[in-house]
Amino acid sequence: MKGKRIWVAGHRGMVGGAVVRRLQSENCEILTASREAVDLVEQSAVRVWMAKHRPDAVVLAAAKVGGIKANNDFPVDFLYKNLMIQTNILQAAHEANVERLLFLGSSCIYPKFAPQPIPEEALLTGPLEPTNEWYAIAKITGIKLVQAYRKQYGHNWISAMPTNLYGPGDNYDLETSHVLPALLRKFHEAKITEAPSITLWGSGKPLREFMHCDDLADALVYLLKAYSGNVHVNVGSGEEVSIRELAEIIADVVGYRAPFKFDTSKPDGTPRKLMDTSMLKDLGWSCTRTLKDGISSTYKTSFPRLEPSEGQR
Repeated sequence: MKGKRIWVAGHRGMVGGAVVRRLQSENCEILTASREAVDLVEQSAVRVWMAKHRPDAVVLAAAKVGGIKANNDFPVDFLYKNLMIQTNILQAAHEANVERLLFLGSSCIYPKFAPQPIPEEALLTGPLEPTNEWYAIAKITGIKLVQAYRKQYGHNWISAMPTNLYGPGDNYDLETSHVLPALLRKFHEAKITEAPSITLWGSGKPLREFMHCDDLADALVYLLKAYSGNVHVNVGSGEEVSIRELAEIIADVVGYRAPFKFDTSKPDGTPRKLMDTSMLKDLGWSCTRTLKDGISSTYKTSFPRLEPSEGQR
């Protein structure tokens, strides 16, 4: 990567920010573009920007993301905006003859009842989880587009499928965030307001895998250096916990000692979702950070600046 011009699309997001931090040690030129500089939903704007800056490589981390409630409330936003962002960037990269591109998918692309751990070949083998199918369909399209550009034009482009992520720069809005940042905020606010108890969504039984965004960024840079194949690569920690166990870890990290309970009338989502990361391990990379260590560092970094939400004041 020495001396290469690398565009991190979505650098203001959690993943994009982590990739920028990781690339700073690679002796390359990092390109970024704010929303004011280029609207990624507008094809002409993306084409103009790409033609002007002509990166050697692109990490496509730009996307509209959110949790179960956001996906359910805004299906058009999650399908349309993600389709437009990735299609515009991929076509503009083709026109600019970008030599390396890494597309970021999501573990939600896999069927609701995929085999566990989920291998890469499970893609499109069964129905999706209804609570996030809009986002998943967009991401599946992105994977297939990358494969199509490889097949038709011979581009050395790849895709990576990260597991559930967390870390600095995450979305902590209780209406639109994923489960780990939402729990961090809930427990944080309960602690500072001395709430006598907390009620959490679902049964607490679903099993989930989580990975710190800086670990993902390290894996992505490794893949850019070491991998060139048609198959997308799963990227995860290789460990899973129940939502109840996750809540217990977060309560301990935050220092919230009061009880919490689960509202079983709320949806759980997929019952289990663990990525099979044997392909990544065979390539020579594996995760070493523990979940508790990652949550602890994230909490120390992100939460001193947060105030209680309106409903907690």
